[in-house]
Amino acid sequence: MIDPVVANAVTRSASVASFVESAAAQSPQFSDGTFHNTPAIPKESFGKLLRIGWTALFRKPKNTVPTGAIPVQALTRAQLLAAPDDTVFRLGHSTMLIKLGGAFYLTDPVFSKRASPVQWFGPARFHQPPITIADLPPIAAIILSHDHYDHLDHAAVLALADKTSHFITPLGVGDRLIDWGIPAAKVRQLDWWQSTQVDDVKLTATPARHFSGRSIKDRDTTLWASWVIRHDDVNVFFSGDSGYFDGFKQIGERHGPFDLAMVETGAYDALWPDVHMQPEQTLQAFIDLNGKTLMPVHNGTFDLGLHRWQEPFDRIVALAQKNGVTLATPQMGEPLDIRAPKPAQAWWRGVDQ
Repeated sequence: MIDPVVANAVTRSASVASFVESAAAQSPQFSDGTFHNTPAIPKESFGKLLRIGWTALFRKPKNTVPTGAIPVQALTRAQLLAAPDDTVFRLGHSTMLIKLGGAFYLTDPVFSKRASPVQWFGPARFHQPPITIADLPPIAAIILSHDHYDHLDHAAVLALADKTSHFITPLGVGDRLIDWGIPAAKVRQLDWWQSTQVDDVKLTATPARHFSGRSIKDRDTTLWASWVIRHDDVNVFFSGDSGYFDGFKQIGERHGPFDLAMVETGAYDALWPDVHMQPEQTLQAFIDLNGKTLMPVHNGTFDLGLHRWQEPFDRIVALAQKNGVTLATPQMGEPLDIRAPKPAQAWWRGVDQ
């Protein structure tokens, strides 16, 4: 496989295109012009798509959107700079700001009002981000899991470009950034199981069971991934989006144990079982990963499922208590010590009263 760091040394030219084309061609996940899961995920039939659309429009349950204000702890740049190392701040959905070795790492930054190709329609935020992009300190690296709108925000990427040293992406996602005007020298694209180093933080792209695309014409033309983020003896896992699969056990065996596992818990439904996990599967994925503390993410910010907005929290709390799993559920903006996280607090239970 091509060393992913090579992508950091080339400029926006034919050499970039040839690099990415060659890297994709050598990827075990790539064939016939697209990336694939193993085993494959069946493509949705037209009838199933109609059923999903009908359910979302006419049979959606009540309370998928909060009626009260989500508690948010506002952050300032000064607070972030003064925060100790090995702290994570949840900014919303799957956007996490992690401080390691005196530097900041940001996952899947979404700051726009809507997770949508347009800002006049689509899932709207339940809450404002705890801090604006303008007030963020310099970011050592932005870590992207895939290119769906609730994980890859075009406006946020452009606004972050000048204060970010590196964009670390799965194969093909970096091409999108370059097409949007991000300097190619800032972009590193990795296949599953490849690693790169930013200062003294090691970032490893690991498998996920999902799909990609930002329109009906580009399905699976870019790769999706989960991430291992390691600094010294601190080890963090970020799932991105994924259905449950045996890859979690492989990741745990090769890269665990994890001090903190930030695992998707939300936007699930029986209509799409292969690409998002039910809470029971989130718990099993955490066990497979050999994690110490589970932080459920991909919830509390956007209405992307067919369940009450609080349901992912309530179900994973009950499961964690039953199985003796340590759970962390910080409020948006609340600092969490990766090494010694505070016990889970059910902040969501008073929102709709």
